[in-house]
Amino acid sequence: MPRLTNKPRRRKDGRFEVRLTLRENGVPVQVSVYGKTAAEAERKARDLKTRAERGQFTRDRSTTAGYARLWLERKGKEVRPRTAELYRLELGYALPSLQDPEAPDPLGSRPLQEVKPAHIREVLDGLMGRYSLRTVKMVRQRLWQVFRDALDMELVFRNPVDPVRIKTPRGQSKAGRALEPHEIAALLSALDQHKDPRTALALRLMLACGLRRGECLGLQWGDLDLEGGTLTVTRAWTDDGKRGVLTLPKTLTSARTVPIPHATLERLKTYHLWYTERLGEPKPGSWLLPGNDPSKPLNPHAPNWALKRLTERLGIPPLRVHDLRHSYGSHMLANGAPLELVAERMGHANPNITLGVYRHVLEHERRGWILDPEDLLGPRAKA
Repeated sequence: MPRLTNKPRRRKDGRFEVRLTLRENGVPVQVSVYGKTAAEAERKARDLKTRAERGQFTRDRSTTAGYARLWLERKGKEVRPRTAELYRLELGYALPSLQDPEAPDPLGSRPLQEVKPAHIREVLDGLMGRYSLRTVKMVRQRLWQVFRDALDMELVFRNPVDPVRIKTPRGQSKAGRALEPHEIAALLSALDQHKDPRTALALRLMLACGLRRGECLGLQWGDLDLEGGTLTVTRAWTDDGKRGVLTLPKTLTSARTVPIPHATLERLKTYHLWYTERLGEPKPGSWLLPGNDPSKPLNPHAPNWALKRLTERLGIPPLRVHDLRHSYGSHMLANGAPLELVAERMGHANPNITLGVYRHVLEHERRGWILDPEDLLGPRAKA
């Protein structure tokens, strides 16, 4: 049994590591092996050293882009099609060969085990200014996931993305933008005059009920209770980068029933008349917002296109469709709604998610809660 010169050391993640210096084609190289226990790490190290002494040791020479492709293939079986396509798009910013095999790809062509934090920093710095801060942060997150997977598979001995941080510039908001009251008024007025009642209703429902885009487009007439003034989310209509896809809601708590505000309920009743004149009385399984082919919902990108044109015409700073939902949550909290209620209405998995997204609103509200003991005494008697 080969002897080990290095003893296992415990890492911050709880695993044990043994570092070895072996020879590959006559060249000394340092490798690490890991185990849940010190004994497991030692056993793996001895096995590897035995193979090296027999000339059977070769390191994995996978390129970063090659391993990222394998990771994307596995993720494609675990997440929704639209999410998988977003992962590919985000990684493609850092690893261009994922999108175009002929594109120059300095990081992607580098062997996985040779990537250092400086290489990650160089790529992310190159993206800053060309893309939004949020996009660059998502690219970093995807790279971290790829290298974390390689670390778990013992293909690398550390994650080179860990030390690389992206800080939000001073004065720049981390959260989505909530519309100001005057912007909401202008947008709602424009929606009432919009030439396409379907996209107008979609944008209104996202703003008035806090729906995600996919949840809104996935509504059927049977999900509405116009008498009771509620709607129920049970599905989502998204796209996988090529076509529309019907899926379950994002999380278990995303399936929910939410109240419809009175003004929006009145628009829904008017929309019902418009729909009936063109397509006949809707059935419970009919799409609330049908596309040009009524057997399918509206194009998932239609609300984005409509909102972009509206904000440009109204002079409102650029908005994402998701900012309509963000505005709903922000104004609910700003008007005193309990955190748990807002989390429930928005379909968040737990209130901690709501707290993380809307912390800035809550901090502002907390500063307004001041108790003056004098107020407890009631009106003062006149002298």
